[in-house]
Amino acid sequence: MENSYPTLFITHRGKRHQHDSLAAAPSELEITIKRSPTKEEIIALLPGKKFLISERSGEIDADIIAAGKDLLLIQRLGSMTYDIDLESARNAGIAVSSLPVQSAIMVAEHMIMQLLACAKRLREMMDITHSAEDYGKPSRLSDEDYFAYNWSNRKDIRGLRGSTVGILGFGEIGAEVARRLQGFGSNIIYNKRNPLPASAEEDLHIKYASKEDLVSTSDYVCMLLPYFPETALSLSDQFFAKMKQGAIFVSCGGSGVVDEKALTRALLNQHLYGAAIDTYTYEPIAKNDPLLPLVNDPRFNLILTPHIAAGSGLVGVKPGEERAGDYVNIMRLLAGKEILGRVA
Repeated sequence: MENSYPTLFITHRGKRHQHDSLAAAPSELEITIKRSPTKEEIIALLPGKKFLISERSGEIDADIIAAGKDLLLIQRLGSMTYDIDLESARNAGIAVSSLPVQSAIMVAEHMIMQLLACAKRLREMMDITHSAEDYGKPSRLSDEDYFAYNWSNRKDIRGLRGSTVGILGFGEIGAEVARRLQGFGSNIIYNKRNPLPASAEEDLHIKYASKEDLVSTSDYVCMLLPYFPETALSLSDQFFAKMKQGAIFVSCGGSGVVDEKALTRALLNQHLYGAAIDTYTYEPIAKNDPLLPLVNDPRFNLILTPHIAAGSGLVGVKPGEERAGDYVNIMRLLAGKEILGRVA
């Protein structure tokens, strides 16, 4: 192929996401995409490749960099580069760039909204205000000396400061959530298959915890586990029973990970203070989903959103082109322009 640039794209994501990335690829690139390849597979595939794109993938060490002697750029799709040997890349004259993922940032923002909305019982507060009930306090004109603070006599409105927030499943979204929580004064713990290095934990102000400790000690549990066959409906009665009495559960993780019947039971027996969910076992949400009858009852402090945490897509971008940003630095480099987010 004339003017073709061999490119290796490594990812942990499934076929749907791979298809979207390939559909958005510039015609100048000849892409080989591999899901969760081993180090040996990466090394075998790298000779002759001009670009290496890594999305939610593992370590890129000195051996891999040595095998990529033809590389012009290593592009990390995401904000974390702790697992890339930047010194080896510099010595080899290979540029390295980090591009934060917009959809991950959007999901993180949504999760912060879920946390605050549950803590402040937002849905109930809106219903109270909309009802215009005065709760025995006649309405009067407010001024600097008169205002009816908490006229509905609500109790146990919470905040994030001083609380323990546990992030279960820690990838790019988890990192973005942690960054946004830093200003709230929360104690942030996390769990993932392989703990981050100390330098990354220090940068993000987080501490590793076992899954059991995270679930049992967190005031807020943030669920970001991806869907795999082994995680399907894995957040069951046993999981919710282990959560701290009065804790809050929020989820923007993979569809089909949360057992909605189990979550319903945890809310009905008032073991949880509240919950917020964005993804479901059946989508669009099934009309007989057990959570639906609980939404309009303020006792359960439940917020459901229609799998929209990542936003509604980029304005003016056609379907299939959402992932064009994956290749922006490659095209800038080929055009002789400075690359964005360069770290080496």
